[in-house]
Amino acid sequence: MAPTSVAPAISATSAASSAPTRPGPAAAAPAASAPQGPAGVAAGVAGDLVEPSQASLHVSGRPAEPAQRQSRQPRPVVTELRLSAFGPHRAAVFPLGPLTLFAGPSGSGKSQALAAYEALAGLGSGAVLEEVFPDPRARIPDRAVPDAQRRRGFRLGCTVDGPVGPVRLDLAVQAEPTLRIVGERLSQDGQILLATALRDPGRRSVQAAWLTGGAIGVTRAPLPDDRLGTALLPLRVAGSTAGQRQVLAAAEQVVVALRAVFPCDPRPDLMRAAVPQGEGRLLGDCANLADVLRRTRKECGTRHALLAEAARTGCAGPVAGLDVRASAGGGPVAAVLDRGPGRPATELARLGGGELRFLALALVLLTGPGVLAVDPAAELLSARQALTVLADGFDRGLDRRQSAELLRLALLSCGRGHIRLVATVGEGTAAIARDLPGVAMVDLGP
Repeated sequence: MAPTSVAPAISATSAASSAPTRPGPAAAAPAASAPQGPAGVAAGVAGDLVEPSQASLHVSGRPAEPAQRQSRQPRPVVTELRLSAFGPHRAAVFPLGPLTLFAGPSGSGKSQALAAYEALAGLGSGAVLEEVFPDPRARIPDRAVPDAQRRRGFRLGCTVDGPVGPVRLDLAVQAEPTLRIVGERLSQDGQILLATALRDPGRRSVQAAWLTGGAIGVTRAPLPDDRLGTALLPLRVAGSTAGQRQVLAAAEQVVVALRAVFPCDPRPDLMRAAVPQGEGRLLGDCANLADVLRRTRKECGTRHALLAEAARTGCAGPVAGLDVRASAGGGPVAAVLDRGPGRPATELARLGGGELRFLALALVLLTGPGVLAVDPAAELLSARQALTVLADGFDRGLDRRQSAELLRLALLSCGRGHIRLVATVGEGTAAIARDLPGVAMVDLGP
């Protein structure tokens, strides 16, 4: 059960020092004590994200070489989202399964949870802070009080499971007065592999320390304060020692999982017009749905047939299939519903908003990275990657029949392992989902 309430006020300092009851579905790791004064991590924001000493990078004398074990889940996937201090959430821990649905009343933090996941995905893909947090003040914990330097911020993180086992990523972001990363920690089995700290507020960099092993033990270097250090490590670490190889394996697992994310919010108002023919990769707003249907009809006959079958449930009237009409000479293409022999086809432009959203989401669930506009890791086979679809308002504008059919498709696709779904839903869809095996429900209180 997700938290039903959050702390009413989180000051920049108390977020680091207080020890509130953790009402989330799983307990977060205990916080380490943060150093005080200018030599420490920016106290009001980073909290328990502290730069380790060389000794702390070698916890209990453990060997640096990662254990060579066969994971039961070889595809890197995000299995936990942590919102230590983010919007309405405080010390919240959300386990994520193949199909996870967030439900709760307006204002309970459903959309904020998905926004945090999407932001981590963007940073993992190499985006800068300004791109993933265009309005960072909206992510500051409710009623947070600035510290003596008028700094406020937020904290979030995730756990990624995969071939090397669970790897934790924790991030502290300063939102005011300047947007910057002030603390980052990558850890595995309690061992800190990478830690960054803001040492000089006048410089646009953080001091990073990562495990090296061998005679050096720890490598220290500055990293930019507007990018995720974990995503930069493959460019900075040679992998010549056992410690470096452990750091690289953990960082690459996190980056692979975060890059394979497709935020999806179909916009019916953009899906009605004919669109130019292109490469047939579905955009996040699904505005080019007709062009994608042109491609799936030609190249993915089985999946196209499954989509047409779903349309019989989700669209009003008889549906014999899905077709496209292209202008001569490779001009714009429009999609139509084939109504069967003797019946005129219906252009998608004439369908209702709920029908268009249904078709777009069904297409997302029935396809994969090759059809969706995502940029998965090119160095890994697609069979070793799992695409995660983020859908805020998954059932928006849908009736009960359409929602139930999308849940059926989601269970089918997520059960095969190549797609995961994290979405927010209304109470009607949540009531259906609670009775379905394989759906992980996160119920947020007011």
